[in-house]
Amino acid sequence: MKAVLICVAVLGSVFSTSADAKGCIKGAIVGGIAGHFAGHGKLGAVAGCVIGHHEASKADEERANHRDSRDPDHKI
Repeated sequence: MKAVLICVAVLGSVFSTSADAKGCIKGAIVGGIAGHFAGHGKLGAVAGCVIGHHEASKADEERANHRDSRDPDHKI
């Protein structure tokens, strides 16, 4: 468990200054915990970071598409 916390702390400090880390830290925490129980905490943290970043990017893209699809002349 100590190694997982160290990995999360390192990932958090590395990615906290980058805007591209959206979803990575949350995914790394969840993946690290799940990986810890499977005996692969570091691998789980890395995979969680990748998946979390992908999901956050996909959600941002969907929000942008939704915003663009609205009628710009429609006033509320």
